Amino acid sequence: MPVFKIRENIFSIGVLNPGMRVFDIIMRTDFGTSYNAFAVSGADRTVLIDTVHERFADEYFANLDELLGSRRPDALIIQHCEPDHTGTVEQLLRRYPGIEVLTTQAGAVNIKKITNDPSINLRVVADGETYDLGGERLRFISAPFLHWPDTMFTYDAARRVVFTCDFLGCHYCEPAVYDAAIKYPGAYEEAFHNYYIGVLSPFKKYVIAGLDKLDALDFDAVCPSHGPVLTGGRIAAAGAKYREWSAPAPVEAKSSVCVFYCSAYGYTKMLAERIADGIKESAQYGVELYDLNETPPQHAAARINECGAFLIGSPTLNRDAVGPIWALLASIDGINSRNRPCAAFGSFGWSGEAVPNIEARLAGLKCKVFSQNLKVQFRPSGAELEAAEKFGQDFAAWLGEGK
Repeated sequence: MPVFKIRENIFSIGVLNPGMRVFDIIMRTDFGTSYNAFAVSGADRTVLIDTVHERFADEYFANLDELLGSRRPDALIIQHCEPDHTGTVEQLLRRYPGIEVLTTQAGAVNIKKITNDPSINLRVVADGETYDLGGERLRFISAPFLHWPDTMFTYDAARRVVFTCDFLGCHYCEPAVYDAAIKYPGAYEEAFHNYYIGVLSPFKKYVIAGLDKLDALDFDAVCPSHGPVLTGGRIAAAGAKYREWSAPAPVEAKSSVCVFYCSAYGYTKMLAERIADGIKESAQYGVELYDLNETPPQHAAARINECGAFLIGSPTLNRDAVGPIWALLASIDGINSRNRPCAAFGSFGWSGEAVPNIEARLAGLKCKVFSQNLKVQFRPSGAELEAAEKFGQDFAAWLGEGK
């Protein structure tokens, strides 16, 4: 991505990664991503905002040289220390020894460990503190857990631009910088929603707080760390979607029990359906069935955050639960799932390790695991299906006791 002027003396110097298909190991990125970085100048000083993934260091520094030439930046603002934002910081500090690095208290701890350089010229900035560019000031806005404790926004009031780090961003890559030039809006909206689910959905109360902080500012451009710069009506639309997705779950959702299952030959599915029937016999709870061969793990994990309780069913393959089950277990938000009531079940052939392995993982996440489980060898008999229904009844009764 070439250097691109966003506003007077504000430039994009980030890079594109159109070929990326997996981010942070488990997050699908079917539309690539961008690593956005910026340079902001005033009458007296030039600051850089974030850097890029170290794999793209050459392109980043080529952009920096094109923009600055022999000039030296005065400071680097680090809004969040994840390595896709800070991967080239160590090289930047070697290139510009002694450059001032501005970040939060949590960021200061992190960046020392990322660079392994105790001599960094660090300045910890507080919420509301400003940086003078020479007649114009940048303001720092604390935004913890959006999505790390170290996150902050940077606000340029004079040019009505706010740099929001991961907030309101997405893994989406097109050559144009601005949202008005998006050629595939449907793909962008899909990427925007998936990014929220994968990155920000564990921190819904902080999302609302972040939106409230933005509502207090006067701006007409949002520069996130991934994806296009947002302008005009898309800013309001993005904020409205965040508020909708972050709203507390309705009461009826909290009384729902989600049954997630994966079934090779239909046997575990038969158990799931009869367990659901047993739960439904209690008027307190509705039941939702999800086939994990059809439901993306991140969407299933997001549903766990809203339901009152959940069950996971798997066949056993090579002495373990099957892949889609582990994809869900790896996607469960360990923050909001804590103390969530749950149980495990499944059909097996030779052995039956899937169920205890699922229970061990759920216990490790600090969920409340039902003391009972259900394991059936091969196709459930009529009596075993009745036992599955009874298992559902017992699970509902356990929920009613507030266990």
